Amino acid sequence: MFTQSVRLGKILGIPVGVNYSWFIVFALVTLTLGGQFAYVYPEWTSTAHYIAGVITSLLFFLSVLLHELGHSVAAKQKGINVRAITLFIFGGVAQITREPDRPMTEFYIAIMGPVVSILLAGMFAAIAFVFQPFSEVVVAVTQWLARINFILVLFNMIPGFPLDGGRVFRAIVWFYVDSYERATRIASGVGQFIAYLFIIGGIFLIVGGYWINGLWIAFIGWFLLTAAQQVSQYVALKSALRGIKVREVMQTDCPRVDSYTTVTELIDEYMFRTGRRAFLVTEKDVLTGLVTLHQIKKIPREEWHNTTLGTIMTPFNELHWVNPETEISEVLDIMNAEDVSQVPVVINGRLEGIIGRNHLLQVVKTRLDIGI
Repeated sequence: MFTQSVRLGKILGIPVGVNYSWFIVFALVTLTLGGQFAYVYPEWTSTAHYIAGVITSLLFFLSVLLHELGHSVAAKQKGINVRAITLFIFGGVAQITREPDRPMTEFYIAIMGPVVSILLAGMFAAIAFVFQPFSEVVVAVTQWLARINFILVLFNMIPGFPLDGGRVFRAIVWFYVDSYERATRIASGVGQFIAYLFIIGGIFLIVGGYWINGLWIAFIGWFLLTAAQQVSQYVALKSALRGIKVREVMQTDCPRVDSYTTVTELIDEYMFRTGRRAFLVTEKDVLTGLVTLHQIKKIPREEWHNTTLGTIMTPFNELHWVNPETEISEVLDIMNAEDVSQVPVVINGRLEGIIGRNHLLQVVKTRLDIGI
């Protein structure tokens, strides 16, 4: 969902980036703030209005980033890695590598973002109070930031999954029903109900002539609805896979290549003929690495003939692999947590097969069609 992003660097070891949609919102927020400042403070120059707008927008998105860092630090404290933080059209998201394993862990991670936003609201309010006699610009900027951070808390604490409030709600339900899956289904259902309220409210505003506000609220509702449905489908998928072992569904006819094969040979002799996008690199049936179409596309075409797979593959010690007795639901968790589509099946370094995301989904569909 957030692959089209510009990476900014790392904070506390966590990659931070902005989705391309963020630039649109940044421009809109800046222009809107410039107009608001011009209306409230007509004595300022036009340049001052929009400089204040830019500064306020930057500090607002910094606030969103700190909000997500609150979630991320809490997750890392609980032993959960964070793959990345991405700012996008609706704010930001911290991508954790796995779901919490206890309700209190879920509660702690979910609540720390709003806690940071409350602290920021208080800090900006204090700065506005201190600078009241000295700078009207500082007061205007910090008062707006105090309000928006407080509003951010109120919005995020709506019990609509996957908002922070929805995750807090799931943690509470999880604690009482003692079932992660049941709690997720309940929280997702409540989230979808709230999302429909947003959509209906947006439509009413549009009919009443408030086009921009109505479209925005309806769009937020659509986003929340899609996210809640995806979570519900994921839980249903994991439930359908429970009890199935890797050995039951792995593909053993996966094509194997050696590390001395060139990119040109791989494309001409394997990719074009099989249509596969990932290949396992082996030496006498011992897995040494994995090469994908994504890696190949990084190599300039004129270098294909003299570039061997051994130089571009992901080596075995960096691969995420499983053994034949692993449950398929765990494989699905690995795919989502590590953002990979192929997981090799290995015993003592010896390649036994491979599990692909598309193949996995096809297995589930077939089982559901049969009624198993």
